[in-house]
Amino acid sequence: MAQILIADDDAATRDLLRRALEAEGHTVKTASDGSEALEQVGTAGLALLITDVQMPGMDGIELAKAALAKAPGLRIILMSGFTDQLGRAGGLSGNVRTLSKPFTLDKARAEVKAALG
Repeated sequence: MAQILIADDDAATRDLLRRALEAEGHTVKTASDGSEALEQVGTAGLALLITDVQMPGMDGIELAKAALAKAPGLRIILMSGFTDQLGRAGGLSGNVRTLSKPFTLDKARAEVKAALG
C-alpha cells in the first residue's frame, strides 16, 4: 500500500479521508495547510498528495506546483467544490487528478486507486 499525505484546512474532511484510506491499508499523514504539507513533501516513500484547492495561505494549486518542483514523480489529487478552481490546474503535469466536492468515500477511494495506478 502507499504513503499518502492529505492537506486540507477542514479537520473533518482530513479525518474522514485519513480513516477511509487507512482502512484500505495505506499509511496516511495529514497537514492543516499548504505550508505544513510542503514540509512533508519529499520524504521517503510519499507516493500521493491529496490537497484541497481552497486553503488559507498557500492554496492547493500553489502547493501542487511547489510539491512537483520538490518531488517531480509525486502523484496529486486536487479537491474542490468549485469547478473553476480545478480548471486552474491545467498547467500541472499528467500526475495530477481532480476530485470534485462533495464526494463519496467510494469516489475518493476510486480516485486514489486510479492515481496510484
